[in-house]
Amino acid sequence: MGFIEDICKTLVPSLNQILTNGLSILGPLIEANWGDTIQVTVHNQITGDRPEGTGMHWHGFLQKQTPWYDGVPSVGQCPIAPGKTLTYQFQADLYGTTWYHSHYSAQYSGGISGPLIVYGPKNANYDVDIGPVMLSDWYHPEYFDLVEEVMTKGAVAVPLSDNNLINGKMNYDCSKITNGQACTPNAGISKFEFQTNKVHRLRLINSGSEGTQQFSIDGHNMTIIANDFVPVQPYTVSSVTLGIGQRTDVLVTGKSDPSASYFMRSTLVCALANQPNAVAAIYYPNANTNSTPTSTATQVATQCLNDDLTRTTPYYQFGARPNPDFTQQIDITFGPNATGYNLWYMNNQTFRANFDNPILLLANQGNISYPQDPQWNVYNFGSNATVRLVVYSYVPLALHPMHLHGHNFFVLATGTGTWDGKITNVNNPQRRDVQILPAADASGAPGYIVVQFNMDNPGVWPFHCHIAWHVSAGLYINVLERPKDIQNLKVPASIAQTCRDWAQFSGHNVVTQIDSGL
Repeated sequence: MGFIEDICKTLVPSLNQILTNGLSILGPLIEANWGDTIQVTVHNQITGDRPEGTGMHWHGFLQKQTPWYDGVPSVGQCPIAPGKTLTYQFQADLYGTTWYHSHYSAQYSGGISGPLIVYGPKNANYDVDIGPVMLSDWYHPEYFDLVEEVMTKGAVAVPLSDNNLINGKMNYDCSKITNGQACTPNAGISKFEFQTNKVHRLRLINSGSEGTQQFSIDGHNMTIIANDFVPVQPYTVSSVTLGIGQRTDVLVTGKSDPSASYFMRSTLVCALANQPNAVAAIYYPNANTNSTPTSTATQVATQCLNDDLTRTTPYYQFGARPNPDFTQQIDITFGPNATGYNLWYMNNQTFRANFDNPILLLANQGNISYPQDPQWNVYNFGSNATVRLVVYSYVPLALHPMHLHGHNFFVLATGTGTWDGKITNVNNPQRRDVQILPAADASGAPGYIVVQFNMDNPGVWPFHCHIAWHVSAGLYINVLERPKDIQNLKVPASIAQTCRDWAQFSGHNVVTQIDSGL
């Protein structure tokens, strides 16, 4: 068994962002080989005037036999209390490109996130691995102030982002600052080096809070070779659309002119943004890296949804059972609760976390009945072998990148209206861990996705929209999978310690849980 070094990760509060290891808004790159054990120690130093708990989610990993290390407070652990530490240890059970981020409230919107690469077999040849290209909307206010705005009584719209970043950088028009906040004009953009006539692998990650990204490179086409952790049969595009949490690996063939330079671009589409356009510079070996590229943007039609399912064929074939053991319909709506606060609902129930009683730990003790706690949104699918979720959104204008923890699900269908029962490529449908759910159309017809997963991973697995503000307002359920097998799992003592530490902290401090908690 491989084992990578212990990476000490410290969370430190700042004026308007949360620093990760003091590295501004990008956490350190974590690298592993397929099959390695990854060990990361998280020290919570978010103290001071508003101390907070935290938890670190390792996006896309299956966490088989280690569901408590999925990193979601109220599900597999209690929050890591201020001043306390938790070491996560899990297997790199999939390979490709992903990221990690806080799963406590909308904390990651303030900067607790970073890229993670697991190296494994190639499904296409390339010469140069450029590494992660993180695409993220960015907000100038503190994340907590944004959550307060989202959770204001009667609030309908989410906040507008202030900028769009590529690997944490993008210039900003300081004339837009009206509150006296310090601003540095022409702060700089990210830079990448391409080699002439070589094939480059770029690992695109949408690590933002609200906005869908549409990515392109001036003068270059791209060949998609993976979506999320799933290699796909290569196909060529001029732009790539990524919802929050999604990753796409692309190959780009270099030009022959060693003095050339180009822009890569990412645009927030179907999003609420004051400044939706981000650029980074690509320089070939003899180009002047102090000059600004003058390339012309590739003309692409705005695309807010993922590529058609007929184009995204997994490289390794796995068929979906056409007749699952259990089918659950989920209807997504939005509206006021009894006190006038607008929330998101899944089957007429919104979600709120209980940090004191993680559901997985209760299930491990044989407690799987929560009649007094409907806001935990637990769906007990028992020991069924396969489960299909037919998800409808009845809200116009709002896209939802839906993410399931602990699984790569089959994406069987997506569209608008009522699903007709047809499955796209039943013998080898697209698999991934995030899929964009279309909004309802102007006539009121709902958008839908149909996803299916094999129940081979005992645990409690969140299924939620990955837009931070939508999760804050309750767009979230928990999938309880094979509860009898959960009772046989040996939970590490360190997880119970998070609850003792949290009880000590919350017993002496007011926990400001103003949203769902996740």
